[in-house]
Amino acid sequence: MKLFESLAHYRPQALGVLRIMTALQFIEHGSQKLFKFPVSAQPHALTGLTTAAGILEFAGGILLALGLFTRPVAFLLAGEMAVAYFMAHFPRDFFPANNGGDAAILFCFVFLYLFFAGSGAFALDNRVSARA
Repeated sequence: MKLFESLAHYRPQALGVLRIMTALQFIEHGSQKLFKFPVSAQPHALTGLTTAAGILEFAGGILLALGLFTRPVAFLLAGEMAVAYFMAHFPRDFFPANNGGDAAILFCFVFLYLFFAGSGAFALDNRVSARA
């Protein structure tokens, strides 16, 4: 259909917006762990594991929002989300709707998509590769 073919022209911009919005949500998860902001109804105890997760989420989210080192960062964060799901959510219940792991699964697969698709528009990766 002609309409959908014309929308394909905006694929890089849509990918860039997906990357940025996902990153902003991820930064929020990291800042909750590291800085207790925004305040959570279920605060995290700052153990070594949650500190590492918070650093990955906060710093990785910033890099993704900027579109800098998108593919390696997305791969790393997809792995973090897979580990988080199987360590924290899966033991509670088989079903993600019941174990609270649906966000971890979505983050994991969006990050995997970004690993394969790249950063899209509005990314510093594009400026770096243009200079090379």
